[in-house]
Amino acid sequence: MKVILIEDEKLTAKDLANSLMRIDADIQIIAQLASVEEALDYFALHKEDDADVIFSDIELGDGLSFEIFERIENKIPIVFCTAYNQYALEAFNTLGIDYILKPFNTNALENALNKLKLLKGSALIENDTLSSLLKLLKQPELPQRKSILANVGEKIIPIKSEEIALFFIENEIVYAVCFNGKKIVLSQNMDTLEKMFIDIFFRANRQYLINRNAVKAASHYFNRKLLVHLTVPFENQIIIGKLKTGAFTSWLAST
Repeated sequence: MKVILIEDEKLTAKDLANSLMRIDADIQIIAQLASVEEALDYFALHKEDDADVIFSDIELGDGLSFEIFERIENKIPIVFCTAYNQYALEAFNTLGIDYILKPFNTNALENALNKLKLLKGSALIENDTLSSLLKLLKQPELPQRKSILANVGEKIIPIKSEEIALFFIENEIVYAVCFNGKKIVLSQNMDTLEKMFIDIFFRANRQYLINRNAVKAASHYFNRKLLVHLTVPFENQIIIGKLKTGAFTSWLAST
């Protein structure tokens, strides 16, 4: 079985490749792609039916992997591996046959491969996939919180969510930027923070989580993207990819 991996985290890609080959010794990883751009370049030079299945993350460093499948005539079944369940219906609208939430385990990968073998060439793929993805949408989220604990020197300090303008990653370190200008190192990862504060913060991309009260305005950017303007000083540009602009504007209007 020939497999294409689309994953921008090197350790996750390596773990996924090793896990798949342990499950089935006949599996060949024919390509490991780390971005939307790299994937589009790859498919421009290779036939989309060269592989039997694609295992793909959704949120990549330069956009969502859905953009890849919108721009090519993909005929390969896709197994999405992601930390988020809000993309499940969009995954169904591609050739998604399964949707595995990270951190993945061997059982989930085995089930996806078994599903591929059973459904390959079957007209039942769509009904089976839709049923599975709708169940995912009903999974409970982490309980919402109003504050977060941060280590500042030798102290453990609670920081209320309304004090935080945004979270961001820099050099693999997660920071909170407060409205008072303080920048605090956190031990939590961005995926955990998103789930903790999903009713208050918006995941602009893999690097930024922004508080609604920190958004001053948004302006049109290249290629139907949006540039976010903040109420607090921040030197980096925060860009909303074109596939997220609808969700972002809806979030602005509803909060």
